[in-house]
Amino acid sequence: MNSGIATRNLGRMETHTSRPDLAMQDLPRPKLAHPTREFMASLPPFTGLDTGRVHWIGSEQAATAALQFLKLERTLGFDTETKPTFVAGEARTGPHLIQLATSDRAYCIPAEGVWTRELLAPLLESEGILKVGFGLANDRRPLYGKYKIKLRGALDLAPVVRKLGYRQRVGLQASVAIVLGQRLGKSKSVQLSNWSARPLRPAQLLYAANDAFASHCVFLELQRRYPSLLVAGHP
Repeated sequence: MNSGIATRNLGRMETHTSRPDLAMQDLPRPKLAHPTREFMASLPPFTGLDTGRVHWIGSEQAATAALQFLKLERTLGFDTETKPTFVAGEARTGPHLIQLATSDRAYCIPAEGVWTRELLAPLLESEGILKVGFGLANDRRPLYGKYKIKLRGALDLAPVVRKLGYRQRVGLQASVAIVLGQRLGKSKSVQLSNWSARPLRPAQLLYAANDAFASHCVFLELQRRYPSLLVAGHP
């Protein structure tokens, strides 16, 4: 990981020079621009999970084993995937996939499994297990609507990374660049693929698993380098 990446100038900084007579402390602090596509493309690739560390929860036995393992974790990377809609007014029926990641593996959980709620509820409603991810507000209502699960003990990392000095909200891909100094590949065709299809393709599983895993990696690096931001950002 590149420990200096967060302080690198990722774009033209906003400065105020129309009043040179003002003392520096009276000037607004410069804000960093969102990392450009060109900058992110120049970075080394994100070291994500391979297929051997991505676990599909396709049975009650697998769900039981996953719960026994995951409930011992203090932090979980969290994400969901939903089949996209392409017609105005078409109802979204997701999530269709829920992903949970640790520091060395990820679990992909199909939304329709009869065991899915029994696996998710103890983890997602636990205040003792911190769930970290991006855009978590968008997951709360669908999770409650489908499973009557209330997402508790969760931390959205987007506003935390923004506190490093960025003008606008940053998502997962930009945060991987800023915090880890790596390039997280995002295939548009996979992102917009049918997440309700079964079986999912290997490319879909890797994409989904590494989104949750990357969130976990970003959190760990923020915890190492900027612990005060996480204390301030925790609900």
